[in-house]
Amino acid sequence: MDCIWGWKPKVTDADDRLPSWLRVKIGKQEQSRATQELLRRHALNTVCENARCPNIGECFSRHTATFMLMGETCTRHCRFCAVKHAALGEKLDPLDADEPRRVAEAAADLGLEFTVVTSVTRDDLADGGAAHFARTIRAMRERLPAAGVEVLTPDFQGDEEALDVVLAAEPTVFNHNVETVREMTSVLRPQADYERSLQVLTSAARNTSGTVVKSGFMVGVGETDGQLRCLLDDLGQAGCDIVTIGQYLRPTRQHLPVDRYVPPEQFDEYAQWARAAGIAQVSSGPFVRSSYRAGELASAVHESREIGDE
Repeated sequence: MDCIWGWKPKVTDADDRLPSWLRVKIGKQEQSRATQELLRRHALNTVCENARCPNIGECFSRHTATFMLMGETCTRHCRFCAVKHAALGEKLDPLDADEPRRVAEAAADLGLEFTVVTSVTRDDLADGGAAHFARTIRAMRERLPAAGVEVLTPDFQGDEEALDVVLAAEPTVFNHNVETVREMTSVLRPQADYERSLQVLTSAARNTSGTVVKSGFMVGVGETDGQLRCLLDDLGQAGCDIVTIGQYLRPTRQHLPVDRYVPPEQFDEYAQWARAAGIAQVSSGPFVRSSYRAGELASAVHESREIGDE
């Protein structure tokens, strides 16, 4: 079947009236199905499916995916996220010790030259799952030595030792999303902390392994342009090499309503602000998400570093 147009999230009637630019080509179903079947064969989760990413058709049809570690249930209750949240007092499953190997095998089967790995937040674990991330990076290095690996991690509740465990495995890119401006953090991410996220990024940028540092956020949740400029300045000062900026799209009626739909030309201006803040690579657009075309952004940073060293 040929490409299908007109994706939209399951939202209220008011949110159904999406502007014309929020229409996306989702890819060929046959190729997408092949990717889904491979992921099921390896018993793996993806954030593409669990978070209802609008780019899933395009990415799956290109045989790429963002792997999601540590189960399907998150211990936090962010108001923008479609991933399943744990109920009060719910005991989550222990980590699957074989999962890192299966991620590496699936990446090899997909022929990936750059792999993105994220997770649900597991505040119930002593290290927040940091060692599991590190094992996955090492499994990827063993199975695909030439491939790049990006990890998109939670904040580990500010635990510097847990962060060091991940960085010691030397991911190509370390990504932690700040998600929104300081003023909206308590609304969207009640169990997170803006300053703590900035500290995670700052600590990662001080790492000497050459790991690229990345963050991302969404717009359309009630922020102002002035707040966005401050956020970009903060990310630049934290040492971010890459920033992604995308439109918030309400997944269900239970999630925070969309405050505004930002037109594409405004995203171009956001990218200019980001570069002015000292951020080397920026991906900014309505459908941009954290891992979208991640390998291209990482390669651009490495190329600019090599030029700077000459």
